[in-house]
Amino acid sequence: MSGTALARLLRDKSVIVCVGPGGVGKTTVSATLALEGALAGRSALVCTIDPARRLANSLGMEALGNAEARIPDTALAQAGLRPSAPLHAMMLDMKQAWDALIRRHAPADKQEKILANRFYKSLSTALAGSQEYVALEKLWELSERRQYQLVVLDTPPTAHALDFLDAPTRILEFLDNEAARLLLTPALAAGRVGLQLFSLGSSLLARTIAKLTGAETLRELAGFLLSVSSLNQGFRERARGVRELLGSPGTSFVLVTAPSPERLGETLRFHALLHEQGLSVGAVVVNRVHAPPREEDRARARALPSPLREQLLTTLAEQEVLARLDAEGIAQLRAGLGATPLVEVPRFDRDVHDLRALHATGHHLLGE
Repeated sequence: MSGTALARLLRDKSVIVCVGPGGVGKTTVSATLALEGALAGRSALVCTIDPARRLANSLGMEALGNAEARIPDTALAQAGLRPSAPLHAMMLDMKQAWDALIRRHAPADKQEKILANRFYKSLSTALAGSQEYVALEKLWELSERRQYQLVVLDTPPTAHALDFLDAPTRILEFLDNEAARLLLTPALAAGRVGLQLFSLGSSLLARTIAKLTGAETLRELAGFLLSVSSLNQGFRERARGVRELLGSPGTSFVLVTAPSPERLGETLRFHALLHEQGLSVGAVVVNRVHAPPREEDRARARALPSPLREQLLTTLAEQEVLARLDAEGIAQLRAGLGATPLVEVPRFDRDVHDLRALHATGHHLLGE
């Protein structure tokens, strides 16, 4: 039943957003969903920000870049897979994506000034929320193009749902800081950057800040805010578009987690917050679940000579404890999720690192 829930998402939704903390296999789940969507006959794209850069190898490619790349039919055929629709993937580079955004929307005479400004460089590489914001911008752009029947977004790792959902608001507040602009830019607008910024009686606070940060830093900030001011309306319109897209009937969230107690608690909080925001949660995936040892494994262990027998029996006992703890945590999680389907994916003996392994993961996700 829970597996068919994900199958329905692949059939009915145009956007699937995979969310959750880092280190739980979110990228693997995202790639698997896109692969299974293509196998089901829907042209699919998985878009990720993956610092480990494992996605390319899993999809049979040496590397992925900031542009969509089609997974070669030869790579799929070697894995015994013949999807009836194309599968694409991309790994979003934050700096390149921000630069492309500026070049696409900024006036031609302001583009280079913005790109060279060090406040912009911080925004496009390190400012909190920048990764999430540019991922949502790309999602909105892809949905507007309607080139793919299914887009799966692998979001940046986050421990709190609001870090992802509020990213557009935080970035807009930084770019559209009216108080800072009123404080810093009157002299710039007047055209005398060097003298007028600090000669006006109303700029006492600016002079004070300049003593702490340096006049050059203050000028750069003022210049940056002034340069991007023409973009703010467009940023606000796209932020509204993103919010509408996330809440639309064609979009569903898949929350990916692990069975450890600390993960399960934050998963319930994440799940509740998504619902409070009016967003659809299609399923919760609990990844890397320990399975209890099989009786035949115990029998083989007992047949071994000592001390190997004792060592293996100890390992199997530890596995049983881990499996019991996972089962108890998942039972609590299931009780707290209400009607949201829960899907369990077992811990595999080997890492998921190729198309065959992704497809095997798909069997568990879809309940086959």
